[in-house]
Amino acid sequence: MVQHRSTSRGRSRGRKYGKAAGKTVASAMRRKKKGTLKSGRGGKGGTVKSRKQAIAIGLSEARKKGAKVPRKKASSR
Repeated sequence: MVQHRSTSRGRSRGRKYGKAAGKTVASAMRRKKKGTLKSGRGGKGGTVKSRKQAIAIGLSEARKKGAKVPRKKASSR
C-alpha cells in the first residue's frame, strides 16, 4: 500500500488567502492596467507601474477590509 504525503509541509490544510482577498487584488490589477492605481497617501503618490506593487496594494486593501490575508513579514533592520 502506497502512502501519499501532503503537499503542504508543516502548514495546516486550507487556503492561505481568502476569496475576498483575491477579488481585491484583481480589482487593484485592473486599476493598475487602467492607470488609476496610485501609491502612497494624498496627491503625492505617483501612478503604479510595477505588477508587484499593484499586488501589494491589493493585499493591503484586503487586510483593511478584514479579508483572510497572512500578516506582513516584519522588515529586518
